[in-house]
Amino acid sequence: MPELPEVETTRRGIAPHLVGHRVTRLDVHEPRLRWPVPDSVRALENATVASVTRRAKYLLIAVPAGTAIVHLGMSGSLRIATDGSPRRKHDHVEMTLSSGGLLRFHDPRRFGCLLWQAAGDPAHPLLARLGPEPLSDDFDGETLFAATRGRNVAIKVLIMNAAVVVGVGNIYASEALFAAGVRPARAARRVTRAECRRIADAIKVVLARSIDMGGTTLRDFVDSDGEPGYFAQSLAVYGRGGEPCHACARPIVQRVLGQRSTFWCPTCQR
Repeated sequence: MPELPEVETTRRGIAPHLVGHRVTRLDVHEPRLRWPVPDSVRALENATVASVTRRAKYLLIAVPAGTAIVHLGMSGSLRIATDGSPRRKHDHVEMTLSSGGLLRFHDPRRFGCLLWQAAGDPAHPLLARLGPEPLSDDFDGETLFAATRGRNVAIKVLIMNAAVVVGVGNIYASEALFAAGVRPARAARRVTRAECRRIADAIKVVLARSIDMGGTTLRDFVDSDGEPGYFAQSLAVYGRGGEPCHACARPIVQRVLGQRSTFWCPTCQR
């Protein structure tokens, strides 16, 4: 599943091809995505794209009449086609641009979405209750410490809660907790203020590094039919169950926590 770094890298890859260009045509070949594509997205046609931003794992394509809300789901991707290549089977939405390019939304499993929010409307329900962005000044150790008080939920489950902080997916939660030296199953209320500072700092570092690496692994958004190489990174613990820890050589433990595979080092994390 595309996580926040992959979504941010996608945003950076497609934005230069959209911003300032007019959408001359919108073709919805398959409206049956996670939620039906509403007819209101037709407001994109003949409108000039003002910005392409990101909120959590949602991409927001803004025009004067409103904003298209895109989520890549489990298997989705966005590509710019300028070479006249034919539409593939799972290219469900195509946005023709005045530049001559096509923005294609490819989603084999159809768990992604394309929704619409008209200008001036209240925040869309999918966006209204989201917590702070992890790389912003609104999220830090004090913010996290306050969220942990009185909470018995595992700290890993807490930092994956989008109402606490957005965009910390399973992989990055495991990696950040390893970097902070905190076991993922520890009750949130038992995590100290100093540990919360370490966790918040680690989340920022892990995500920022992943975005930088994504700039290499996902840099080609034009004239390519290949699938993005998500998570082609060097990971400390995630996916390494039974393998030696890079720091102490003790085997990495793998368990299911909160219905998600979780990895940690029993020596380096306490």
